[in-house]
Amino acid sequence: MLIHLTIRNYALIKELEIDPSANLNIITGETGAGKSIMLGAVGLLLGNRADTKALFNDQEKCVIEGIFEISDYPLKPLFDQEELDYESQTIIRREIATSGKSRAFINDTPVTLEVLKKIGSYLMDVHSQNDTLLLGTNKFQLSLVDSYARNKEKLLEYETLYTAYLEAKKNYETLIDQAQSLKAEADYNQFLLTELVEAQLEDGQQEEWEKHLKILENAESIKTRLNEALNLLDSSDYSINNNLYTLSSIITHIAPFSDKFQSIKERLESCYIELRDVHSELEQEDTNIEYNQEEAESLKEKLNIIYQLQQKHRAETVSELLTIQNTLKDKAHKVDNLDQEIESSKKNMESCYQSMIQCAKEVSKIRTNEFKNISKAIIELLKDLGIPDAMINIENTIIDPGPSGIDDVKLLFSANKGIAPQELKNVASGGEFSRLMFCIKYILADKVALPTIVFDEIDTGVSGEIAIKMIMMMKEMAQNHQVIAISHLPQFAARGDAHYYVYKDNSTDKTVSKIRKLSEDERVEEIAKMIGGDNPTNSAFENARQLMNLTN
Repeated sequence: MLIHLTIRNYALIKELEIDPSANLNIITGETGAGKSIMLGAVGLLLGNRADTKALFNDQEKCVIEGIFEISDYPLKPLFDQEELDYESQTIIRREIATSGKSRAFINDTPVTLEVLKKIGSYLMDVHSQNDTLLLGTNKFQLSLVDSYARNKEKLLEYETLYTAYLEAKKNYETLIDQAQSLKAEADYNQFLLTELVEAQLEDGQQEEWEKHLKILENAESIKTRLNEALNLLDSSDYSINNNLYTLSSIITHIAPFSDKFQSIKERLESCYIELRDVHSELEQEDTNIEYNQEEAESLKEKLNIIYQLQQKHRAETVSELLTIQNTLKDKAHKVDNLDQEIESSKKNMESCYQSMIQCAKEVSKIRTNEFKNISKAIIELLKDLGIPDAMINIENTIIDPGPSGIDDVKLLFSANKGIAPQELKNVASGGEFSRLMFCIKYILADKVALPTIVFDEIDTGVSGEIAIKMIMMMKEMAQNHQVIAISHLPQFAARGDAHYYVYKDNSTDKTVSKIRKLSEDERVEEIAKMIGGDNPTNSAFENARQLMNLTN
């Protein structure tokens, strides 16, 4: 339940704090004083969108903070799931900066609005006047049936199966699209693949062929240079090798006289051996290199094929061409196996559909089994609240599977004898709507484990004995739930365990909304004003005391 609420710099509220009772809290006050503004602030704690126009002072940030006692509710798994610190007294804070940026925190951990809404949905049920309008929507009526039927676990199972079906369906449709695309280009892809395969590409061969072709095309010039080199090395009396041999012999004669000469002698011998090796290799190359026109033409043809393929595929290397070749192979393989893959995907989709539709039928059965019980429970309550001829029928149309199942539920209502039940938007007045919504909240209170229930003027269109019956029912709800009700009726104000009064303070340059908890005497005076106006008579005071005595 909510044990403390702080609102700073929001709308007409400069700063407001409230510690509501664990049972029934009634909030009354002047029209426009800010009762509903408080609900707007609470809505921010539950994940509603923020608006910088709501700042009381646009130079300061807005802070709204609620402290909730949640130890009696099994919420720790949810906190663990969202990776939040669990505290028996959980603090939810919402901040709106002057720039318009909004931030949310749960136990000082930043959270998204989605997480805030998820946690908040387990803490408070806020009924506003807009919710009365929602009563006429099929979505709200379906949620009413599910809540009454305590259908949550089965619905979660259905939602899981529905999501699995959508994924399977998407995968199947994707494969169908791929098949159309791949088959349309399959012939061309096969042509490209054949071209690449016939080229017998190997990584590194292009560079090897280009080097060999370069040698063949320059064979004559290379052989000329090789012959010149061989002559210099060993083919004349004054060749390098002969001169080096003579030099080595000269140094050999003086080598015994010095280690230095000995070292030089060894180096010259090494040079002579190295040059002999060079001479042998050059001779071998000279023997190997011959201009072969046929071989050169063959290499040119092979390289031209590679160049054309590189240009066609916008590739720079044979390695890239081989990658493209493998991709085309994969596509060809996929086309060959696509029909089998599509068939397998179709069977999976159909299996998922059958599982989903079976669960949807089970959910639908649970719902329809409760239609009469819901109608009977609401009708009995409406009779107590001054609608003795109330009739309610719940109709269901089976539709294609959707996020909530296969049911299109309609709540049909009639408040008058002889009038067949019709859709709510066609038959219910404001007061009837309020009473109907209240009855729904009443029967759901024990079905849904919500710590705090908030009513915003649920008493619209009712008065007298009906109002007393409504507040008695609300009092009963407050035995197991914290209830906060904004009201304009003295009967409601008299029955609260705590009575808060919202008022405008015009003592400064800017009107400020404030709230205070009323003492017993102040409650009598406020209720007398609600009965008899700003200047209540003695009779109004007496009526107020009589209403107050109902609580004793």
